[in-house]
Amino acid sequence: MSVSIRFLPDNVTVEAEVGEPILDVAERAGVSIPTGCLMGSCHACEVEIEDGPTICSCITGVPPGREKLTINLYSDPSW
Repeated sequence: MSVSIRFLPDNVTVEAEVGEPILDVAERAGVSIPTGCLMGSCHACEVEIEDGPTICSCITGVPPGREKLTINLYSDPSW
């Protein structure tokens, strides 16, 4: 099942498959998310799912049960 992912503040929308890592979806869309360890422990890749939790995009896949998903990116100059 395809899910429409919108990345803010860039306002870029891309189609993704359920289970696809959010970091991979962002890269494919040309959206830059900082990374560190790529294992979820450094939290450099944290993003906020609209109406949901803050997650590490390197270890979190596109969730099932939604047609659309908005992801808010953080801007942290230390990364």
